[in-house]
Amino acid sequence: MSDQSSRIPTVSRRSQVPEDQHEQYDRIADTRETVSGPFPVLLNSPELAGRVGHLGTYVRFESSPSGRERELAILTTAREFDCAYEWAFHEPVARREGVPANAIEAVAREESLDKLADTDALVVRYGRELLREHAVSETTFQRAAAHFGSQGITDLTATIGYYSMLACVLNAFEVQPEDEPPFSS
Repeated sequence: MSDQSSRIPTVSRRSQVPEDQHEQYDRIADTRETVSGPFPVLLNSPELAGRVGHLGTYVRFESSPSGRERELAILTTAREFDCAYEWAFHEPVARREGVPANAIEAVAREESLDKLADTDALVVRYGRELLREHAVSETTFQRAAAHFGSQGITDLTATIGYYSMLACVLNAFEVQPEDEPPFSS
């Protein structure tokens, strides 16, 4: 997947980062295999990019939600922000993590959650409420807390927040995927 940004210069090579910030570039490249997505833009501020990358490593690879739950939360966030790049990158990851096609379609088309598995519906509902209403209803929160526990609901909320920040970066700087997502922004 190529990154396209016409708003500010992108950083795609280590030599573009000040020498005293090479460590930031290296950490991002090492943990993600490539410098892509929001990072070529974020590396205009290497310290910020490094801190964002560090948090992302926890959220994406170490936090408590299952891969399926995490990727469904990410797709929900991408859809709520109409973030084409985030969707295009994570939709195949979601499939690999076991998110069923009907859940992906329901998120993409902003459809009812009635036909989804209970946990899938809970993750999407939690994300939709938080991102649309800037709050989560007591009913949804209690269901999520009962299902995920204190650490799980904290990690789920932070996952949504982290990918919201990335969606803002990707959208503001117009970083686009090669292919269009299954929704119109």
